[in-house]
Amino acid sequence: MKDLEKKARAYALKNALSHEGKAQTGSVVSALFNEGLKQEEARRFGKDISKIVREVNSLTLIEQSKEFEQLKSLISERHGREGLPELPGAKKGKVIMRFAPSASGPFHIGHALTGSLSYLFVREYGGKFYVRIEDTNPENIYPKAYGMIEKESKWLFPGKFLKILVQSDRMKIYYDCAEKLLKKEAAYVCTCSPEKFREFAEKQENCPCRKLNVNENRERWKKMLSKGKNAFKEGEAVLRFKSPNGMKDKNPAMRDFPLARINLTRHVRQGKRYRVWPLMNLAVAADDIDVKMTHIIRAKDHRDNAERQRRIYMALGLKSTLPWTGFLGRIHLKDMELSSTKMRKDIEGGKYSGWDDPMLPTIASLKKRGYKPEAFWKFAERIGLSENDKVMDREEFFKLLDDFNRDKKIFK
Repeated sequence: MKDLEKKARAYALKNALSHEGKAQTGSVVSALFNEGLKQEEARRFGKDISKIVREVNSLTLIEQSKEFEQLKSLISERHGREGLPELPGAKKGKVIMRFAPSASGPFHIGHALTGSLSYLFVREYGGKFYVRIEDTNPENIYPKAYGMIEKESKWLFPGKFLKILVQSDRMKIYYDCAEKLLKKEAAYVCTCSPEKFREFAEKQENCPCRKLNVNENRERWKKMLSKGKNAFKEGEAVLRFKSPNGMKDKNPAMRDFPLARINLTRHVRQGKRYRVWPLMNLAVAADDIDVKMTHIIRAKDHRDNAERQRRIYMALGLKSTLPWTGFLGRIHLKDMELSSTKMRKDIEGGKYSGWDDPMLPTIASLKKRGYKPEAFWKFAERIGLSENDKVMDREEFFKLLDDFNRDKKIFK
């Protein structure tokens, strides 16, 4: 513990000096992971590390600087920009990360901030950065979003690292994953009504469909996919994950969660080609497995989804390939509408001239107003890997963004 305390203090001082005197516990822990700290050790010494961070944050910048000079030899030198936290387990040239906007509209400032952090890690370590357009819900797609997202991605995330995927073009991958889960008896096709299944979940009783064998489930799966007269109709069947603890799982969100459903809405990109569409957890897990994702940064309100996807990996025997996952706190931007659906309605209603209207917080608008990608990168770096929620009003946000946009020294 003595060595750990010294290294934790050195990293806390280093992080504080990069963030105006205020170190973040998450960044210090991430740096220690890179030094070989184990998950169980992080849990055991978590309070001690937090205490060290508080002590460092109570010092003046001059005191922090003097003490860091004495301790900096204890920690690994990191090449690259100050301010970006360490990425646990990252290997040079082999970091694979992603950002997954929906096809409901183009990028806005929220997308820019969350996507930029993952992009910066890939830019620093080398590897691949996937912008994955999620469009497996046929009912919530804005046709122009595909072109706008691709164009804005190339502007915001330039370089050889960028790869763009569209989920609805990858349906075979999701079907293959579903069939592997059925074969391993880790999924089943449920024909209970939503009301009846909810009742089972509340009573912590297993659904009768759970007892079906592999062959029976495969037959039901074929009936979901089929377009014949004996096929299941919309709403009659759902593919579910077979949770190890069933309906008695302590976390209600894990109780045989759905993986795929029948949706006969015409898809703007695929037409009527498919009738069974994967839900988020199946599609995301299958994609991450397929591209060999190494690190994922996601909003902390997606913890349950992260656990669901972890369970899919485990059911497929892929424990050794599980990506590292970091969580971000929510950034609440007051006085700004970030709903693509709401903005679209206002544009169609004549309130705004288009997606690049100067009153909208979209990338199309901000790019037109002269903002550079580097301004968003610096903003994302300043936020870092913090689980703390942040609240900013419009004036405060744009003051910071303007400062970053004027800084000609950043990211050379």
